[in-house]
Amino acid sequence: MKKQKLVKFFKILFPLLIGVLFIYLSIKDTTASDREKIYQAVKNADYRFVFLSLCLGLISHLSRAYRWNFMLHPMGYRPRLINNILAIFITYIANLGVPRSGEFFRATVMKTYEGIPFEKSFGTVIAERMVDLIMLFIVIGIALLLQFEFIVSFLEKQYFNPTTLFFSIILIGFSLWILVKKLKKSNSVFAKKILGLIEGLIEGILTLVKMPKKWAYLFHTFLIWSIYILMFYVVKLALPETLDLPFEALLIGFIVGAITISATNGGIGIYPFSVSLVLISYGISKESSLAFGWIMWTAQTVMVIVFGSLSFFILPLINRKK
Repeated sequence: MKKQKLVKFFKILFPLLIGVLFIYLSIKDTTASDREKIYQAVKNADYRFVFLSLCLGLISHLSRAYRWNFMLHPMGYRPRLINNILAIFITYIANLGVPRSGEFFRATVMKTYEGIPFEKSFGTVIAERMVDLIMLFIVIGIALLLQFEFIVSFLEKQYFNPTTLFFSIILIGFSLWILVKKLKKSNSVFAKKILGLIEGLIEGILTLVKMPKKWAYLFHTFLIWSIYILMFYVVKLALPETLDLPFEALLIGFIVGAITISATNGGIGIYPFSVSLVLISYGISKESSLAFGWIMWTAQTVMVIVFGSLSFFILPLINRKK
């Protein structure tokens, strides 16, 4: 029991420590004058555009909640849209506490209030994450077409090794294959539970193929990701120095932010730092680049905390008759 508590503690603490490290990296080479410039840039930003970005974010969450039903309906479940919406906000606020824990909370909410088996609901969430990953790769592909030389140069400066990443993915895939084979041969209750979960995940993923409204699902998928990019783009209008940033620069900044945001609790520390590196590479001052990153991260985080907290209170109230 003590070991389990210790593991859980480090799951929370380790990402936070990484976030603190990147906050330190963000400010370690700045002078008091530089920090004052960052503060002034954040203070004097045009928050009308930040508010617009948040409104776009809300639309994307509503679209994601509506899209979820396209996967659940073919499985015979018809949850209330409001429960979908609240479950998604709970997902995001849970991820602020423990990275990637939100997916479990989301499936648990649907089991508790809609009677959808955890493994089936969780399977649709994993399938959704796979679709998000494909969309991220599509956005990366577009960025490579637009700014191939810059991206290669940027990655080299950050000591990124694509070969290491490739072989790591192969190793993880092979390890999972071996694990599943061993579980199938086992007669233990634990192994059967894990296999049941895997079967539920597979069923959730297969709903992508079986769903009758594929085009509607694709429409909402592209809508969600277009809004994500637009959210990032409109914030550039909040700072004078980023007004003339080209679309390609913001697209690369968006990609870097999307990749790093799950590394720590809600991307604390690492998101503003990583985004600032991209903007600096395009000639934006370090102060304005960090201001942009922190404004973007803070606005999204505040929205998640507010709506996520409200969701925890509203969910049992609207389902009290269930």
